[in-house]
Amino acid sequence: MSNQRYIEVRNGSPAIPVGEIPVLSYDLFHEEVCGLLKSEANHCLSYHCVDLQSVYRFFCFIADDAAGTIRILSHEMKKDGAPLRSLTEVIPSMHIFEREIHESHGIGFTGHPWLKPVRYPHDRADRSSAMDNYPFYEIESEELHEVGVGPIHAGVIEPGHFRFICNGEKVLHLEIQLGYQHRGTEKLMAEKEGALQRCIIAENIAGDTAAGHGLAHAQLIESLASVEPDEALQIERCIALEMERIAVHIGDTAALCGDVAYQLGQVTCEALRTMVINTTQLWCGNRFSKGLMRPGGTNYPLTEEISGEILKIMAEVEKRFSDVTGLIYTLPSVLGRMEDIGTVTRQQAAETGALGMAARTCGIMRDIRKTHPFQYFRKYEITPVIQEQGDVLARGTLRAQEVKESVKIIRHLLHEWKETRGTAKKPVYDYRLQPESLAISVTEGWRGEICHIALTDSSGKIIHYKIKDPSVHNWMSLALAVRNQEISDFPVCNKSFNLSYCGHDL
Repeated sequence: MSNQRYIEVRNGSPAIPVGEIPVLSYDLFHEEVCGLLKSEANHCLSYHCVDLQSVYRFFCFIADDAAGTIRILSHEMKKDGAPLRSLTEVIPSMHIFEREIHESHGIGFTGHPWLKPVRYPHDRADRSSAMDNYPFYEIESEELHEVGVGPIHAGVIEPGHFRFICNGEKVLHLEIQLGYQHRGTEKLMAEKEGALQRCIIAENIAGDTAAGHGLAHAQLIESLASVEPDEALQIERCIALEMERIAVHIGDTAALCGDVAYQLGQVTCEALRTMVINTTQLWCGNRFSKGLMRPGGTNYPLTEEISGEILKIMAEVEKRFSDVTGLIYTLPSVLGRMEDIGTVTRQQAAETGALGMAARTCGIMRDIRKTHPFQYFRKYEITPVIQEQGDVLARGTLRAQEVKESVKIIRHLLHEWKETRGTAKKPVYDYRLQPESLAISVTEGWRGEICHIALTDSSGKIIHYKIKDPSVHNWMSLALAVRNQEISDFPVCNKSFNLSYCGHDL
């Protein structure tokens, strides 16, 4: 569906010809985007720029969570064009997209309040923009002090720098500087000729979200090839996605217990997580489901034996995790470290564009499985877990509730799988992709929405690939969560989000 201002598609639908997407004047584009995003029912999946040599082409993807559709808007700009009027002035959540466009292409945005580097790509427009001259926010005062943490951390963790401004122990401001990893993931996805190579890159975008990103890529390729996978394969993919959610939620619960010195909860959850990921290894030979998500088919079809093992393990994990979380979230010493700590308000979550867990713990229903269903979720309607208080406790208890819900989903899906399974197809790595077309694929990883977008040339070759991990939005939520907290509460606040460094840095 289209009108004179945008074209409308659904998640995972066949690719659309680029020529069908209207090119608006920037004033009209600005008016339309701001008008749409003033409603909480809409949010921006992606806004990025493509260098077409002669001009810059901008694409904006706005999800209508009420209607289940995605509106694609576009505008163009000459290479020597004047700076654009910032969308961020009106819609604060657009800040990260405009900052990335500015960093990558040198395009200015007048009125942007925070036009700072995002990730320091090796081919950034301004080579003088470097780690050492990052413009940190400063407050001049003899009563305040700054605390720097990272980029090298004491534990097994990726690099990132956290700059705190404190008054005594109280945090007044936190600024998070990332961009230490330069993998060039998006360029590799466009440059690699081998379809299998792209699959392997996709499932390594964020190591703890191999199923989420792997599925987003497989679904994108199928959209570009106008292929609808078998129903049994769709069910298997959804099961793997929920198993990944369960494993990470339980592992994060262990880490939260470690941060508040509750060792019983920590070691119990670590053991339960191992049971889940070992079941994934039984299925596909890898504990993190690498190799499982492939376009068109699978090398590891589900079997009766594996299905039975999943059901058995899920039953045991559900009971034991319920027992231990019943202890964790009633223990006064744990509650004292989590309740009313690291609170993000609903307004803050909305204005920063929080996604997934970070949004749902603030009362905002952001769940692609529900609003823009994909794969077998189009036939099986889920009930997202929502919390209201937005603190560390909410982010902990949401995990416990989502594990229970995911076990329920897996049981139902396994029942459906037994009714639909047939002869499994092998993956397809030689699809002919639609020429001069654009496709978008969105999945709901355990952190939140994952978005992959691709653009093809006249021969069907991928010439542009865009990736968004939910961490890109949610790092700002963490920065807001620690305001007016004691700096000693930062570790538990940080772990309650468990955001991805590599998912941000790409």
